[in-house]
Amino acid sequence: MKYNLLKGKRGIVFGALNDMSIAWKVAERAVEEGAIITLSNTPVAVRMGDTNELGKKLNAEILPADATNVEDLEMVFSKSMEILGGKIDFVLHSIGMSPNVRKKKTYDDLDYNLLDKTLDISAVSFHKMLQTAKKMDAISEGGSVLALTFIAAQRVFTGYNDMADAKALLESITRSFGYIYGREKGVRINTISQSPTMTTAGSGIKGVDDLLDFAERMSPIGNADADDCADYCIAMFSDLTRKVTMQNLYNDGGFSSMGMSLRAMKQYASGPDDNIDDDGNIIYG
Repeated sequence: MKYNLLKGKRGIVFGALNDMSIAWKVAERAVEEGAIITLSNTPVAVRMGDTNELGKKLNAEILPADATNVEDLEMVFSKSMEILGGKIDFVLHSIGMSPNVRKKKTYDDLDYNLLDKTLDISAVSFHKMLQTAKKMDAISEGGSVLALTFIAAQRVFTGYNDMADAKALLESITRSFGYIYGREKGVRINTISQSPTMTTAGSGIKGVDDLLDFAERMSPIGNADADDCADYCIAMFSDLTRKVTMQNLYNDGGFSSMGMSLRAMKQYASGPDDNIDDDGNIIYG
């Protein structure tokens, strides 16, 4: 259903790779709600993914860029303002990747060079994005910037690894920059903590299928999917939420407020105890 919530607004969506991406869904909904946008992803992602297909569908120009590179970000904001005809009203940061997770390095055996890359790609890129936009005065008064996060920033989830540290940093940047950008330019900055979602990045997390099942059993109204997250993003980009800033907002079906649900408890009680080895020792994972 269309509400024209973003009619006349200009936006940049970072991170749309394919139709599994939350950023892809956000881009579609933003245009549906009346916005004009540009799309940005790394050059290799643009070549290997389906971003060009989305650009054609939405009549959105694609600006390949490395979000960890300030010069690339300056290009994205400069060209977006030129293409869209004015300052930017909303930005989505949907960027995250852990080389340690990809190489199956456990949290107690991290490669620190890879950790630096995890933090730079998944969190520091957000600071670079905000700092670049502020110095260029690229975001309009009252504009809205969102980044996607996960509850592993507050609680331990086996297999989430150094991405948890990245998400914690991402949320801290949101608060610290939100104060400065809000005070000086009226720009609001928030994170949305999404349910586990089977995106391309999410599918690389160890045990993600079990995590999805657990979260579904725990959440009173079930997991939020990518389309649900897109709807929330649209609301946060709209003028209806113009006084919301520096917040970590949960879009997770109630999971974040739960201790134990009946469905999860019954599954736990009846399931096989398969985390014990042949010698009776606990396998922590």
